[in-house]
Amino acid sequence: MLNPRLLAFAAVSALAISLAAWLLLRDNRQSEIYAARVQLARGAGLRTALRNNRKGGVTLLQLVTRIGLAVLRSGMLSNRTIRELEQTLVVSGFRAESALGMFIGSKIVLLSVFGAVAFLALPSHLPSIFRDLLIFCAAVVGLISPDKIVQGIRSRYRKRLENGLADMLDMLVICAQAGLGLEAALARLAAEIQFAHPTIGQELSLTVGEMQVMADSRGALQRLGERTDLPGLRRVTTTLVQSVQYGTPLSEAMRRLAGEMRQEALTAFEERAARLSVYLTVPMVLCILPCVIIVAGGPAVIGLFKLLSR
Repeated sequence: MLNPRLLAFAAVSALAISLAAWLLLRDNRQSEIYAARVQLARGAGLRTALRNNRKGGVTLLQLVTRIGLAVLRSGMLSNRTIRELEQTLVVSGFRAESALGMFIGSKIVLLSVFGAVAFLALPSHLPSIFRDLLIFCAAVVGLISPDKIVQGIRSRYRKRLENGLADMLDMLVICAQAGLGLEAALARLAAEIQFAHPTIGQELSLTVGEMQVMADSRGALQRLGERTDLPGLRRVTTTLVQSVQYGTPLSEAMRRLAGEMRQEALTAFEERAARLSVYLTVPMVLCILPCVIIVAGGPAVIGLFKLLSR
């Protein structure tokens, strides 16, 4: 016999997905009408405008994003939680406007999907408490899996930034010694480093764009450190802000900072190399030591068996 609570959970999940799909279809239809009006204003025919705007159908990503935006508009999440989620996504490299909605929508959808799959896959002869616990665990796994995925993407993104930081400083020193100003140096650096370190190039391009828009370039530099949330890049932006504010030589400050960061990277490599002997202990005991024992003691054991078999 099916558990009423599980049936209620499945019904609520199906109702939520159906409601989100209906909202998506309605909003998508309104978007098509608005886009068609824009094309009519530009001189296109009515049939041509409608045909052009009906080519793109409703995708799964749009559906997930609509669900997340509906949750955001409902007020279920506090402003502090929303700001923390936005900061996490920005640090991970997700800068699109729909990133937060897609993230929250994926959590809701995976929670419902994992719970529904567990509900359908688990055999009915299991005890009710054990079955409810497994379904709850599956739903929790679906809820936290986007967080783990974003956390892994964030770690890789920060690692790519760290790998290109020393090269960025060296190239910035060269640009400063060539007589370029700070904004021109960052623009040239963003274009040149794009091939070796695309992540650094993307961040610098965004910073240069903000410097061109904002009246105070120090705000754009500070936003670079806050946006990436990387200690090394925060040091770079702090040095650049001080150079702009107090008029200190940019090339000398960058040269010293590049030397310090390369020395810190070398120290970190030495620490990892020192721990290598400890990490090799377990594989050596499990793989090499048994082979040594077999080679050294094998003939003696074979001879002992021959003596006992006589």
